[in-house]
Amino acid sequence: MTTTPATTDRELVLTRLIDAPREKLYRCWTEPALMKRWFAPKPYETPVVEVNVRPGGANLIVMRGPDGQDMPNRGIYLEVVPNERLVFTDAFTEAWQPSAKPFMTVILTFEPQGAKTLYTARVRHWTVEDREAHEKMGFHQGWGICTDQLAALAATL
Repeated sequence: MTTTPATTDRELVLTRLIDAPREKLYRCWTEPALMKRWFAPKPYETPVVEVNVRPGGANLIVMRGPDGQDMPNRGIYLEVVPNERLVFTDAFTEAWQPSAKPFMTVILTFEPQGAKTLYTARVRHWTVEDREAHEKMGFHQGWGICTDQLAALAATL
């Protein structure tokens, strides 16, 4: 794992050099059938993935815990640059409706490094308290496990 410093006290960052071209990682982030295979840290599952990958397009991703509890996550894509960058937030739900409690904006970048990709997930929170809560939820461990799953899947494409 590569360390990339946060730029603010409300940001968490995960960076990895992944042995796959960025086009494959981007597909894993934008194709529902692929997202279902890696998005949640095992033993969690992702039974529902609905994405409209375009600026202003909505997404719904449901993670299911081992106890069967569903955790729906709705959001909107703010920026989409195929194979380079995805930016989305939970501050809005479908059709630009404000969410009940905005929590984060995610900035994903896919930078080519030869045949590999420097993958960076920058997660910006509305407040320091939200960032601290996300850290306590296990951001680095959970997102790290998911990134391992993402890398393993991308290597098979």
